[in-house]
Amino acid sequence: MGEIRFGVDDLAQLRFAVSPLWESVAALRTTVDPGRHALHLPWIKTALAVGAARTDLLPRLSALEALVPPPRCPLAEIEEELAVLTGQPDHADGLLGWWRAGVRPYWPRIRAVLEADLAYRTRQLAEDGIQEVFAHLHPSLRWAEDRLTGAGLPARGMALDGGGITLAPSVFTPRCVLLPGRESGPGRSGTAPCLVYPARAVGTLWERRAEPGDGLARLLGRSRAGLLGRTSSPTTTTGLALQTGLSPGAVSQHLAVLRDAGLVTPHRYRREVYYRASELGLALLGPGSEDGPA
Repeated sequence: MGEIRFGVDDLAQLRFAVSPLWESVAALRTTVDPGRHALHLPWIKTALAVGAARTDLLPRLSALEALVPPPRCPLAEIEEELAVLTGQPDHADGLLGWWRAGVRPYWPRIRAVLEADLAYRTRQLAEDGIQEVFAHLHPSLRWAEDRLTGAGLPARGMALDGGGITLAPSVFTPRCVLLPGRESGPGRSGTAPCLVYPARAVGTLWERRAEPGDGLARLLGRSRAGLLGRTSSPTTTTGLALQTGLSPGAVSQHLAVLRDAGLVTPHRYRREVYYRASELGLALLGPGSEDGPA
């Protein structure tokens, strides 16, 4: 057991982020022992066939996990994160190859689950406060007074000293992992530590999603019906464009129509706007359209 100690300034510096680099490394770890990750077997069967992009990295897996930096912004691109690995060109090139072959083809689906988690946690923070956020991140964590305790946290304790902390959901990480902060130096700025935790509703990740029925498609148009079906969990215009193949501009236009009809509601988090089906929209989609289990 270990702990992280928070000051008043640290509570104000709580951030949320998604790290495609961490997800790539955690995904690689998942393929090592498929029996322990039965939930991901639909993806693992494909990932095992990737070949050199995966095999070359396996002997370096532990070192790669230690190299992953805390994410600097809420929705970073993997190229931005790899740029931080200065002096590690072999690692960076290998990870980029694995990302392109094993993870990027499935990233829209993965990112949708991660973004839905971010929207849920930020809403929980606004409505119920930080205690509720930490109380529901993972069963191993406990929040009391000014500190977070749990397995995987620094055994000697760690004070944040006003720099705050980043929370990052992961679909491939079954437990909490702390990515240490990076001090500032020549050519780079410092970053706060990051606590990676298992995302909500991972059980829905590889489910086949039924397309909206013909009746709904005739009512709304097939593109709008398809977009509505993908907003049962909060997602962004970019995420919907990646999932459907529509241009971001077309997605924005369709979402505006759905919003004006009361079928989706927007929710802003920093620079991103998340759209979620309203009660009316969920009713049109029918049974089984609610978010997956926590």
